[in-house]
Amino acid sequence: MNGASLSIAQAIDDAALFGPWFEGESWNGWRAILKAAFALPMNEEEAGFFRQVANRDPPTAPVRELWVIAGRRAGKDSIASVITAHAAALFDGSALRRGERALCMCLACDRDQARIVLNYTKAFFADIPPLASMVQRETAIGLELENSCDIAIATNSFRAVRGRPIRCVVFDECAFWRDETSASPDEETYRAVKPGMATLKDSLLIGISSPYRKSGLLYQKFAEHYGKPGNVLVIKAPSLSLNPTLDRTIIDEALEQDPAAARAEWLAEFRDDISGWASRELIESAVDRGLIVRPPQDGVRYFSFCDASGGVRDSFTAAVAHAEKNDAILDCLIEIRPPFNPDAATAQVADMLKSYRCQSTHGDRYGAQWIVQAFQKCGIRYQHSERDRSAIYLDALPLFTTGRARLLDNKRLISQFAALERRTSPSGKDRVDHGPSGSDDACNSAAGALVLAVSKKQPLVISDAAMAMARIPTLHRTGMPVQSFVGSYSDRFGQRGN
Repeated sequence: MNGASLSIAQAIDDAALFGPWFEGESWNGWRAILKAAFALPMNEEEAGFFRQVANRDPPTAPVRELWVIAGRRAGKDSIASVITAHAAALFDGSALRRGERALCMCLACDRDQARIVLNYTKAFFADIPPLASMVQRETAIGLELENSCDIAIATNSFRAVRGRPIRCVVFDECAFWRDETSASPDEETYRAVKPGMATLKDSLLIGISSPYRKSGLLYQKFAEHYGKPGNVLVIKAPSLSLNPTLDRTIIDEALEQDPAAARAEWLAEFRDDISGWASRELIESAVDRGLIVRPPQDGVRYFSFCDASGGVRDSFTAAVAHAEKNDAILDCLIEIRPPFNPDAATAQVADMLKSYRCQSTHGDRYGAQWIVQAFQKCGIRYQHSERDRSAIYLDALPLFTTGRARLLDNKRLISQFAALERRTSPSGKDRVDHGPSGSDDACNSAAGALVLAVSKKQPLVISDAAMAMARIPTLHRTGMPVQSFVGSYSDRFGQRGN
């Protein structure tokens, strides 16, 4: 596309470019924000709006980072896609080394969100002739352009962004990013993209998200830069400020039904009623590094808890723990990821439990009688837990805060514990659960086993035939995935238990 000096404000007003997608005065708020971010001339009305949502004067030079905290239905995906398309189309490939290609990318919180932004972006390059002529190849996640710039729209991953010069990156709905192997995927991805932005002039990082709890990268940027001068610009705007076409009665009804959630979703306010269950540092301090399983020992009474699944979406997990004096020790954690046959998974879990001399296991009421009967066929009694998962987490927390919990070295387990959220209801009662798009299959089983171990420990009489497992040496890190190890462990030793 010709016209390297064509600003994004001009591009979204041009009927031959992005204009048809941004017609009308309802987009004026976004126009003001974009003009401020790129240090473009603003009229008095635009400057006044900007001061309302930024709590500062407009920047005098283009910013290096733009963070927009906005309510739902404010047009965030549309803006994310046009910023990505504009940056890619106007990129000057002469700054690259021979054979090198730059990257303009948008990272979303999940596949559905990424697909929305991808469809918007591809529509620009399909329907606008000057942009269509630039496309060399269409890929599953974006486009390759003739100016040595690629467009990629995908889910967030700090592993996938290394090694490329980055012209522009958009963190879409970054307050809701989740990663099973990281409790802070937003911060890790941020650290991963910064080196790639260092080699290209005028590279830009943009975060666009509704707010959530007062933690994570989005809240950190808000706390450090909102209302302050500098090359990091933070915007905080309610949905109606950026999309005045919204029906106000829908927002009013939401505020009446659930004020805390609605203030975050529509008024762009961080939630005061949600906090972390425990800090990552506290959880990390409970981990025995390099230890992925503790084999059965003579004279020890073991307790089990499982989180069953039908094999389609969630993992089937089970944990075994024991108590030593007042300490709760996690001995084994098995996770079977979907898809799987539920009966075969139950049999695998049962074999592992038998190797620890567990004749019963506890769990929630998932599957009603199906899970009870499935374990019964395998010689294991399934008991419904007296506590729900929230109560289990609240009971388990003192084990961590007093240093009495010992965990295995399992990244998914650690990340799930660190991502748990504690919500306080208006009545003052706390609830603990995983956050949006998160999961807690592994940590639910682990916490349940730990709590059972310290609450039900009692003297145990061991039969002479029950000690076959005591000779297994302590296993340190071998590089073998936990699931693979436990699977082979069950195959070899599962039939020796009572």
